[in-house]
Amino acid sequence: MWFLEPDVAQFAAHRSIEAVPGSTWNYSNASYEILSRIVRDTVGGHSEDVLQFAQRELFAPLGMHSVTLEFDVTGTPMGSKFMFASARDWARFGLLYLGDGVVGGHRILPEGWVHYSSSQTLTTGYGAGFWTNLSNAEIPALGIAWGMPGAPRDTYFARGYLGQYVVVVPSKQLVIARFGLSHSRGGDVESVGRLVADTIAALGKASR
Repeated sequence: MWFLEPDVAQFAAHRSIEAVPGSTWNYSNASYEILSRIVRDTVGGHSEDVLQFAQRELFAPLGMHSVTLEFDVTGTPMGSKFMFASARDWARFGLLYLGDGVVGGHRILPEGWVHYSSSQTLTTGYGAGFWTNLSNAEIPALGIAWGMPGAPRDTYFARGYLGQYVVVVPSKQLVIARFGLSHSRGGDVESVGRLVADTIAALGKASR
């Protein structure tokens, strides 16, 4: 879909439904592409409209100045992948969620959205776009844990390809952007959990 389909949302929308909606969970990049088409159409229908909307409503208020978005040939953003930015800008994105969707006194995300994003879907460890630390079970078919071992239970995180992470820890008022390269299964989430734990410990020592 990412590399061969000129219209990713159309491809995604024509996949067959495998279960009754809301009855089971499976990670689906295709769903994010359908959402991306909805965003494109809502803000004007073209890639330029998406860029202007994202800049005005999200990137500029957050101070994210290095962002590059990729689009398919129809002007739909590749919402499940291909958003590039510096580690500092990704940390600013994490701060938006740490601040309950408010930046500089201005509410960007709807009230309640951050809580919804970081809450479990069914009995899984996935929320709405974020992985959570609320389940110790294994992800079906992947053989890795849902959460982030070593991190506080209220931790939730965005997980990129090959080990990019934006980790939000509300109880510690902490955001960590980790941009390494990990070829291990699951993006080396155990090591990132140790990074989070070590950072919390170091900050605790520094505050004494």
